Amino acid sequence: MSWNAYIDSICDNTVDPTTGTKHCDKAAIIGMNGSMWTTCEHTKAMKPEQAEITKIVNAIQSGDNSPLQAGGIIVEGVKYQFLRADPSEKLIMGKKKDHGAITIQGTKTAVVIGHTQEGCQQGCTNDGIQKVVDYLQGIDM
Repeated sequence: MSWNAYIDSICDNTVDPTTGTKHCDKAAIIGMNGSMWTTCEHTKAMKPEQAEITKIVNAIQSGDNSPLQAGGIIVEGVKYQFLRADPSEKLIMGKKKDHGAITIQGTKTAVVIGHTQEGCQQGCTNDGIQKVVDYLQGIDM
């Protein structure tokens, strides 16, 4: 099963109603086993490397964000500064000047990642991610 339609769902749920700006420009869903649920064929798909995926999944599963705090959050070769985390929500956020921001949130079986374009609002991306997370949790995933 391809989860590519959820990339559109995440991005479409970040639109500013007054300006029409989509704050999230790309996204991915990864299984807790490290497998990609979304495919790289989608034009807005994030393409993290396997080592990056492993580090993120380990932090979400363990609730230990110290490796990301010390070494940054690396996605698609870009090192984002760790901003904050909420282990109870399985939420991690980072930012890199001139590259935008990254929002990562886990569920029981998946990790949802969204990228916020530079100059846009990460809070809008957080909302788009949360809608997919809520859906996955609602079906016990």
